[in-house]
Amino acid sequence: MTNNLLRRSLATACVMVMAATASAVDPVGTYRAKEVLGTKIMIGTTSVGTVDDIVFDDAGNLEYLIVDNGGKLTTVPWEAAKFDVARREAILTITPQQYQAIPTYTVKTYPSFYTPAYRTEVYKYYGVTPRELRRIERIRR
Repeated sequence: MTNNLLRRSLATACVMVMAATASAVDPVGTYRAKEVLGTKIMIGTTSVGTVDDIVFDDAGNLEYLIVDNGGKLTTVPWEAAKFDVARREAILTITPQQYQAIPTYTVKTYPSFYTPAYRTEVYKYYGVTPRELRRIERIRR
């Protein structure tokens, strides 16, 4: 009887340690850069490109996604994209016409991401405000 109790106690302790280790390694709501890079950017059911790069501000906050569509790059504020990591997609809640109006650039002509005029213009296209809390929102289906 004592051996059985000891075995159960050890098994329970092992499960608890494994669960604690798993949650410490992969906390809920955290994602790795490689899970974001290459993600398809969607407007409705249409892909408008993939995440080619990410831009951080001086404080280390994720500021922008750089979306590539055949060599044409577009800046997307982090807050404007709603991620579904399991599907490797991010949804933008603007129309295709609004997206087409956003200025594009190439790898040879990156914009000045942090000038006030550029920030205001880019965020306005997506209907979000600069300096909002950075987060990924999972799409629940």
